[in-house]
Amino acid sequence: MLVHICCAVDSHYFLQKLQADYPNEKLTGFFYDPNIHPYSEYYLRLLDVKRSCRMLGIDLIEGEYDTEAWLEAVRGLENEPEKGARCAVCFDRRFEVSARKAAELGEKHFTSTLLTSPKKSLRQLQHAGDALAEKFGIGFVAPDYRKASGTQEQNILAKKDALYRQDYCGCLFGLTMQREQQQKLADELFVPISGQIQPESIEARIEIYEKRWELEEQNLPHRIVKQRFLNWRLKMGLLRVRKEVVPAHFLPYSTLKGEYTRGKIEYATGELHHMNRDEVKFITLETYNRLADTDYATVRELIFSPPRFEKEVRIRTDLRLDLYDLSTVLVVEEIPSNKIEILSQSTVYSDVKEVLIAPLSN
Repeated sequence: MLVHICCAVDSHYFLQKLQADYPNEKLTGFFYDPNIHPYSEYYLRLLDVKRSCRMLGIDLIEGEYDTEAWLEAVRGLENEPEKGARCAVCFDRRFEVSARKAAELGEKHFTSTLLTSPKKSLRQLQHAGDALAEKFGIGFVAPDYRKASGTQEQNILAKKDALYRQDYCGCLFGLTMQREQQQKLADELFVPISGQIQPESIEARIEIYEKRWELEEQNLPHRIVKQRFLNWRLKMGLLRVRKEVVPAHFLPYSTLKGEYTRGKIEYATGELHHMNRDEVKFITLETYNRLADTDYATVRELIFSPPRFEKEVRIRTDLRLDLYDLSTVLVVEEIPSNKIEILSQSTVYSDVKEVLIAPLSN
């Protein structure tokens, strides 16, 4: 039986139920989810599915990440609500590819872990699966593992085996609508031009789960814990001196009351140079290099290839700024002596991130 897999939380429970109910069937997992955006989130979910299948002794096949074809298939349905017409097209497409793959492999049946997702319509999935089963001359298996406290058991099992729990279905459109309803920043879609890994970004989670994989292979004790913290994202930042754009690097947690300010340097306290408005501060690239133990030749080089986020945060402490100081701090090659204009769009917000604790003592 070919089992289409959407994510580890759904599949881990679903596959174990199938193993119990169909002991004579060889189950093969098929991860086909071009609807998942961005690609880093797709990779993270695939990584967790691989771990789950390894734990359960199930072979896994990865389908094509043909996201452009998926986007074309749902064109015009971008604003449809969850469980609406866009989702129906999405299910049909993934089911059709899965059914075709099952037929190619000579499987007699196919099914999908989407059946156990509490966010999906079981009737909608059953209808799509039956139609495709008839088209390809195979059977569609549609057990209802949600009933009899199934969803609760699934959640208990996911927590026990420390599975990655995503908090949105997968697609770009569902994510943006969900974040708008929650009045939250869709920070999953933020990737700085520098490529720096931001706190609680998908890339940060990938680092954690790849490291977890290594620790498990070495049989080293560890734990992933959650931590509430103040997060930050810079959407845009620009410095102009006498109306000429000057390369400037914004240190993490730099914020303004609005999106625009102007003024001039008024005084210095040690290596910090203070603008006369909006608590803006400047340091030179020379100071930055000394505090960060780096050797950037230009600010432009720093902008496009900064050190790790955590290292930059420590620079604020080294500058004797308060732990809760959200003042804008700009790194420049020379402290401006003329009129300064700053455009900046940044957001600070309460958030929760995962932290890998290792090694643990027994």
